[in-house]
Amino acid sequence: MGRPRHLAITALAGLGVMLGTLVGTPTVASAANVSGTVKTGAGSLNVRKGPSTVTSRVGRLPSKSRITIVCQQVGQKVFGSVRTTNLWDRMPNGTYIADAYVVRGSAKLTRCGVSGQVSPVVTRPTTGPTADVPVSKAGWTAPIPGLPGSGFRTKDRPGHDGVDFPAKKNTPVRAAAAGEVIGVYCNVSKGTCDQDGSLKISGCGWYIEVEHAASVVTRYCHLIRKPIVVVGQRVSAGQILGYSGTSGNSSGPHLHFEVHTNAPPAMHSNAVSPVAFLKAKGVSITKEN
Repeated sequence: MGRPRHLAITALAGLGVMLGTLVGTPTVASAANVSGTVKTGAGSLNVRKGPSTVTSRVGRLPSKSRITIVCQQVGQKVFGSVRTTNLWDRMPNGTYIADAYVVRGSAKLTRCGVSGQVSPVVTRPTTGPTADVPVSKAGWTAPIPGLPGSGFRTKDRPGHDGVDFPAKKNTPVRAAAAGEVIGVYCNVSKGTCDQDGSLKISGCGWYIEVEHAASVVTRYCHLIRKPIVVVGQRVSAGQILGYSGTSGNSSGPHLHFEVHTNAPPAMHSNAVSPVAFLKAKGVSITKEN
């Protein structure tokens, strides 16, 4: 249904931060890294396994802690005391903190991984979770079986940046192409994502973003429960990401699917028609209302 309410993702794939103060001692940044200072006010900053608040907490940093940032990775958008951003800082021990709470200079921060590039299309295996899923020569497939009902930016819904595929609960939702998971989110205005949504609340519920080659990002909304993939995971075309449901702003079970070019970040301004895009990639979806 609708776009994320508070998570209009400004993705720059792969943000990471490394924290040298987990043991209470300041860390001097090397020439290749960037130093920073935690600013939270009276509270402490959570240190997490991944660039999202849905990942487990592995430690805490008091305000004014000195840290070393190795690289940055795109993740969940956070409204912090320093800035609002979806960038997360990876520290030398591989853990992450939200850059929204870090004061640092103007030194350029690099993206985690190999220049943020996404691995090339992976050949579909003959067995396993992607078996028997038709993949085009260009490496793309439909995210879920069936035809879309609600279309892309119709007259009645000009702000609808994707298409809605009606689907029974727990239908597998698959990666439309090979890429890297850059976001796993719970996005609702009230309640939790682990329950049926309604039109009285806003948000995409449980949703995923995957970055593909050529700066394409796909988004999969209203999943029934927490996705089975994690941020930073590489996926192949047709691989199961999660299962359809009706969490968030939804009137019934379906998959809301978006395609964004010249991304990340995935925004209203760079959304394109998923049906037209898939057709150009050799995936046949013949109807869009």
